[in-house]
Amino acid sequence: MASSPKNVGILAMEIYFPRTCVQQEALEAHDGASKGKYTIGLGQDCTAFCTEVEDVISMSLTAVASLLEKYEIDPKQIGRLEVGSETVIDKSKSIKTFLMQIFEESGNTDIEGVDSTNACYGGTAALFNCINWVESSSWDGRHGLVVCTDNAVYAEGPARPTGGAAAIAMLVGPGAPIAFESKFKGSHMSHAYDFYKPNLASEYPVMLLHIFFCVKTLWCYIYVISCREISKLHNMRNLETQLLLCVFVFVEFIWCTLVRFTVYCFCLISLVDEAAREKLAPFSALSKDESYQSRDLETATQQEAKHLYDAKVQPTTLLPKQVGNMYTASLYAAFASLLHNKNDSLAGKRVIMFSYGSGLTATMFSFQLQNGQHPFSLLNIAMVMNVSEKLKSRLEFPPEKFVKTLKLMEHRYGAKAFVMSKDCSLLASGTYYLTEVDSMYRRFYAKKPGDGDNTDPMSTC
Repeated sequence: MASSPKNVGILAMEIYFPRTCVQQEALEAHDGASKGKYTIGLGQDCTAFCTEVEDVISMSLTAVASLLEKYEIDPKQIGRLEVGSETVIDKSKSIKTFLMQIFEESGNTDIEGVDSTNACYGGTAALFNCINWVESSSWDGRHGLVVCTDNAVYAEGPARPTGGAAAIAMLVGPGAPIAFESKFKGSHMSHAYDFYKPNLASEYPVMLLHIFFCVKTLWCYIYVISCREISKLHNMRNLETQLLLCVFVFVEFIWCTLVRFTVYCFCLISLVDEAAREKLAPFSALSKDESYQSRDLETATQQEAKHLYDAKVQPTTLLPKQVGNMYTASLYAAFASLLHNKNDSLAGKRVIMFSYGSGLTATMFSFQLQNGQHPFSLLNIAMVMNVSEKLKSRLEFPPEKFVKTLKLMEHRYGAKAFVMSKDCSLLASGTYYLTEVDSMYRRFYAKKPGDGDNTDPMSTC
């Protein structure tokens, strides 16, 4: 009997985000917001957004095609394809089926998997599905492929600056440099209305308030981090010397306050020393609701845990600060930021991931990192993603043009029988883009040519 696959996890990664972006400082001035509200209060520097020729499908096509090409992966070597997204393009046809166009060209239609949906958590569910498949008796020896893709847009108002867009593709298999550790995993699932999208005629979400006019997602997110199912991972104090903490997911409204305070809470439970615990003891009598709203507790916790946040979490914030809210792709963009910033010192480290999706679903899990063998090495993964060059090549839009673009996208949401602009000059070579939505709502895509590219449009039929 063949031995079970070992060190199953992420072999390779690629990220794509639109080149078009708007600076948050300029958006503050345009919106008449107080200086620093978006840049300091939300912790964002820039937001990427889709123009009329891009959407979650085109971004996914770009990310998948780029990963296969850069790692020289034969499309026939893919046996499972899972997509995580909360951006609704069709209520029946999955995004995965659009991506099959890439594999059909190579004659591979034997690929399992469909889409997973639950707010920001869908990408994590897709990843777990692929990992479980490789580890199971159903595995046929081929690679799994995970795609996390979302276009986060909001109605005009205070939430709009928290938008963003990206797609991430991840190759899954055994012998991975980013190995999933099943022994360090805990989930909490329950029913909540905090952030949801009940109006199918609009892509904009509904966000509820909780006690003290706090956004309810904030309350739910912090609550989950202390649940007993999650807290079994808190017992890692003996691993602190090798622990590189990555507790991050870009949740739907405010990430700066949310993630920092959550990390402080996690550190309070798990990592701070006994002296720090004694300083925080006076707050032990507070109820959960009171503790979530206590400014004094937040300040005290920050003082005791800030050095841990700066050392273990700050390196993950590059892409979220520069690209914005990517929903399912956010956690893995944070991980991509970590690889970019620390790839030469990650081997032998353990990374803790916390994925939260409104509604609500949450899992804390662990990756064990090793150097790996080329092309599946940590260094090469960082080089392939080429985060610095992608950020440098962006095109800044003034806020007025950003608002106008979102208005057009809002008007076209769910529409049919329109042809897109033929101008794809804003796109990089090799980028897929939307060309047409016909009278039957069928969507057609093409690829901007590079050297030797076939530019024939791709049909959805």
